[in-house]
Amino acid sequence: MIEILNGMTGELGILMVVMAGLALVLYLVPIPLWISAWASGAYVGLFTLIAMRLRRVPPATVVTARISAVKAGLDISINDLEAHFLAGGNVVRVVNAMISADKANIPLPFKQAAAIDLAGRNVLEAVQMSVLPKVIQTPKIAAVAKDGIQLIAVCLVTVRTNINRLVGGAGEETIIARVGEGMVSTIGSSASHKSVLESPDHISKHVLSKGLDAGTAYEILSIDVSDVTVGENIGAKLQIDQANADKQIAQAKAEERRAIAVALEQEMRARVVESEAEVPRAMAEAFRQGNLGIMDYFRMKNLQADTSMREEIAGADNAPLATQRNQEQVHAKHP
Repeated sequence: MIEILNGMTGELGILMVVMAGLALVLYLVPIPLWISAWASGAYVGLFTLIAMRLRRVPPATVVTARISAVKAGLDISINDLEAHFLAGGNVVRVVNAMISADKANIPLPFKQAAAIDLAGRNVLEAVQMSVLPKVIQTPKIAAVAKDGIQLIAVCLVTVRTNINRLVGGAGEETIIARVGEGMVSTIGSSASHKSVLESPDHISKHVLSKGLDAGTAYEILSIDVSDVTVGENIGAKLQIDQANADKQIAQAKAEERRAIAVALEQEMRARVVESEAEVPRAMAEAFRQGNLGIMDYFRMKNLQADTSMREEIAGADNAPLATQRNQEQVHAKHP
């Protein structure tokens, strides 16, 4: 009994080893995929499939892409597809792009498609955009005409992909920037904002004639102005700001002149006070030298007192008259 059990255990182990070996062979040699490639006319050798497994290249992806290419009438070698996959490219997308380009009569060799894909651009989307152009809408762009009126315009730019300039060519941002620059230049060179509103197609023709798609990955088909609105009167605002600035400058200069006049007046007053301070010294010197006597001094003081008294009497006599005149003016305004 023990011998029978030992025999059954040995047969089971052998069976498991055989099954494991068969699974390994089926993994290394994808027989169904090989049969599919052979039946589709895109034959791939068994050793090639095994080498793909060893190089960690998924045979299903590469072989399926080759089958699609062969069925579409494209001859792409399995080595090129495998090399593109190992370089980090998208094999299926490249093949689909080549099939779409071939159906649209757009020349697109494999090397060019692979280069576009490795450059980080979606080659399939580029081919689709070559067949069906894309419309790019610019943001609202403000410009000022020569009469000072601001205009805000929006353009629709119709572009299609230029396959030959897709590698190294500028993108949509460059197209939008150049179109915006052309719009500002065209509106700014207009004599009046009314002329722009009357014929907005002048903007499209002028901008389109500049060849803005040079060095880009796109070809501009048309530029259409979708909206033009009138903004602010920038010229009037600038004139108002200039007038305010001139006013402030004039006020500053007037204040400077006033300060100079006040300083000059204070200086003159200081000189007068300084001169008045010299009078007592001169009188004392005249006394010492005998040029001025006591009686002369008293007569001068009496003359000054008489003058002060006359001035006070004159002011007192004129006060009632001034009061009467003020009352008459009040009654005349408010009878």
